[in-house]
Amino acid sequence: MIGLPELLEKIAHRRLLVIGDVMLDHYQWGDATRISPEAPVPVVNISSESDTVGGAANVANNVAALGGAVEVVGAVGNDANGERLQAHLRKNRIAFDAHFICKGAKTITKTRVIVRNQQLCRLDFEDAPGVYRNKVLRAANLGRIEDKIARVDGVILSDYAKGMLTTTLIGRIAAMVRKCGKFIALDPKPSSGNQYVDLDLLTPNRKEAIELSGLRFGADEDADFGKVCASIWAKYKPRNLVITLGSEGMLISTRGKVVDTIPTAARQVYDVSGAGDTVIAALTLALTSGASLKQAAHFANAAAGVVVGKLGTATVTPRELLSHAGFAAK
Repeated sequence: MIGLPELLEKIAHRRLLVIGDVMLDHYQWGDATRISPEAPVPVVNISSESDTVGGAANVANNVAALGGAVEVVGAVGNDANGERLQAHLRKNRIAFDAHFICKGAKTITKTRVIVRNQQLCRLDFEDAPGVYRNKVLRAANLGRIEDKIARVDGVILSDYAKGMLTTTLIGRIAAMVRKCGKFIALDPKPSSGNQYVDLDLLTPNRKEAIELSGLRFGADEDADFGKVCASIWAKYKPRNLVITLGSEGMLISTRGKVVDTIPTAARQVYDVSGAGDTVIAALTLALTSGASLKQAAHFANAAAGVVVGKLGTATVTPRELLSHAGFAAK
């Protein structure tokens, strides 16, 4: 059994590669005290703006915050948002390869309007999926990815259904990982239509897990996660499956069998956005550091418990975890 201080020390010597849909999370903060005379909508007086990394970049940000070394691969536009995104990556000690900058393309950006700490709406800016996909599929860039895989302990694929990842590309990257004898994890997005076969770890949330299983449950019917896990195993053969269940915690499964359900470690919940990024980052760091699946799940559960207590896309540090009572090595 690995204690938390020892696990964090091991994590500090891990290096991961994150591949997927890189984006910028932009926030506009303000207040709304009146309704527009032009339409029945609130008028928001914006008082400040801020931004941070999102999508696959936020997965990398969580790896870096937990003490691991990390590089992110994803298509970024050569626009103002792309420059801001790259500045955040440099600030947070996340390596980024400029060969993946798309000239003339938009950096995927999600702008959230926040009124009194509540999200009022979200505005998305992005190009057609093929713009990002084609940049990565170039032979030279695939060669760069393989070289990077050889130098890391594990790979995380982050699918946000923006076009970066396809079934073919996932298969090619998985083959590269197997060739190098490394670990590969994936956070799925069933709406992308991608297939996720023969990976070391899948981390869907409740809704995504049910969609991946192909099973249907009625509106008044509780989902049978024994059947869900068995179906996902039959279709995709993930060596480890961790399903995040929101306020109900986390379910862990191997070979289609439910191993355990872990209660949530959250003390209070302000914002769940980005919690899945925290979970896959923490799980992969722990598993590549020698933790068992159950230990890794407790570690990730505690990390997510800290993150959802913060507003906006957030991360957790080793110091915060050490003071968080929700972690118990098993």
